Amino acid sequence: MTPVWRYGRPALVLLLAGLAVGVPLWLVAVTSAKPQAEAIKPNLDLPRHWQPAANYADALAEGEMLRGFLNSLLVVVPSVILVLILGAGAAWVFARRKSRLVSAAYALCISGLLLPPAVITIVMELRQLGLAGTRPGMIAVYTGMYLSTSIFFMTGFIRAIPLELEEAARMDGATPSRIFWRIVLPLLRPVIATATIMVMLYAWSDVFYAFFVLGGGDRATLPLNLYQVASAQLYLNNWHLVFAYVVVMSLPMVAVFLVGQRKIVSGITSGAVK
Repeated sequence: MTPVWRYGRPALVLLLAGLAVGVPLWLVAVTSAKPQAEAIKPNLDLPRHWQPAANYADALAEGEMLRGFLNSLLVVVPSVILVLILGAGAAWVFARRKSRLVSAAYALCISGLLLPPAVITIVMELRQLGLAGTRPGMIAVYTGMYLSTSIFFMTGFIRAIPLELEEAARMDGATPSRIFWRIVLPLLRPVIATATIMVMLYAWSDVFYAFFVLGGGDRATLPLNLYQVASAQLYLNNWHLVFAYVVVMSLPMVAVFLVGQRKIVSGITSGAVK
């Protein structure tokens, strides 16, 4: 392998990855700062007239973003908490107990990684339970969908934790619940941060399941609200407002990713020092 190709291949891969990610981001960013006349046909050119403040203000006011943001929080945050707590508890059992029944239960739980959710069945069940079009119904759907991912990651992580830590606590008289909350759960901080980022990213940007379960209206989440207003006359051909909405909607996930990334690094570092 020639030196040129050895150093040029990583550079080529990074260039292609940068183009694949950077070009769409640039298109969204520059279009959100353009006036309507320039944004009718979105392109990569810089705006001749910059008006980001007016575009973002219109998107916040006319797009009902505050209501959509509150609805997203009321759905996504409880879903993430349930996924993390239930996933950690189930993963602890699957990692520490050995039997055919436990192995079968583990295989059943992680089967959600391979089997797609049946939307029609979910909607019919929610209607029979009286949860269709409600936030608890949406929380139940997200919890069931992403619990498999949480269990899969946490089970492998717990298996790498020395069992002697739990045995020492048990000899000191600690109950199983105390061992879980004081020993196991703090050690899961790196994988909890990873699972939080993944679940929040999927649930925050979901339109498909929210459309069938919530159906819009006053309980519409941010992505579903964007779909509704973008289909209305207000946002018809107003790409500057649509992209401004997309930028504002993405900011919370960027903040979560940055915070979670620091947690992952700090968790790995503290574990190495110990």
